[in-house]
Amino acid sequence: MRAAIIASPGKVSVETVPDPTPGPRDVLVKVAACGLCGTDLHILQGEFAPTLPIVPGHEFAGEIVALGTDVTELSVGDRVAVDPSLHCHECHYCRIGRGNLCERWNAIGVSKPGGAAEFAVAPVANCVKLPDHVDVHDAALIEPLSCAVRGYDVLSSTLGAEVLIYGSGTMGLMMLELAKRTGAASVDMLDVNPDRLATAVKLGCSRSAGSADELETRRGWDVVVDATGNARAIQDGLGRVAKGGTFLQFGVADYATTAVIEPYKIYNQEITITGSMAVLHSYERAAALFATGVLDPSVFISDRLSLEDYPQALDRFKAGKGRKIVVEP
Repeated sequence: MRAAIIASPGKVSVETVPDPTPGPRDVLVKVAACGLCGTDLHILQGEFAPTLPIVPGHEFAGEIVALGTDVTELSVGDRVAVDPSLHCHECHYCRIGRGNLCERWNAIGVSKPGGAAEFAVAPVANCVKLPDHVDVHDAALIEPLSCAVRGYDVLSSTLGAEVLIYGSGTMGLMMLELAKRTGAASVDMLDVNPDRLATAVKLGCSRSAGSADELETRRGWDVVVDATGNARAIQDGLGRVAKGGTFLQFGVADYATTAVIEPYKIYNQEITITGSMAVLHSYERAAALFATGVLDPSVFISDRLSLEDYPQALDRFKAGKGRKIVVEP
């Protein structure tokens, strides 16, 4: 089969590799679509993935073409979206229900061969069968949506919150769509990319701007979400939280990124600073939301490229062009 390979930091190519074989409780998925995200850029930089080379691609969906010997829950021909999370189910964090913090954390497309290929292996427990009306070529959006759902689980937002989101890429826009549906009184969006900001306006954000200084506010925002991973955005966002408010670090920053906090302000104003790591008990809920039409794939997916164009797709994503970019083997 053909697959994208990140062989070493900065080096990616598309090559012919042996077809994967499912284990007893695995299925073999013929990949219909695989999305790119910031994690893939980190892997390309030599971060996150424990070892290279690796077949990337943790956002994917497709059709089951083969079953492991012990699989009875699904059938050949079923169309599925795949939760990439691989937890050990044995460590302290798995035992307390926090598998996304697993001490032996693995993920398809990060530490195990992923969906940037013609075929991918996945445990049957990680597959969600898609209803007939969902286009499998759109269903790669379910994984990032499940991360956004996890973000709102962490926020535990109250009704009537005023929300500020840094970044109107795919994840910022998904946080916007969920904020609108979780009772936010307003959702303001910031981005230095006018094309991406225009999409936020199209999706119905309350206000949009290139910086928070352009927006008037009496007291700051109840909820501030960084969906960029950018140090300047993070630092600015920490200073925009209202008394009693929450700052959510949702964007994936480089390992070396740092920010300065003001401990007295955090204490005196009862500000919460928290993070959201990947997927936790949120994938099936995201799939259910997706099936209801919570996202418009025609708005979120800006580019559909062939698998052979995976290196160019990464370049396009790295340059900040488009929104969600998917490859379709």
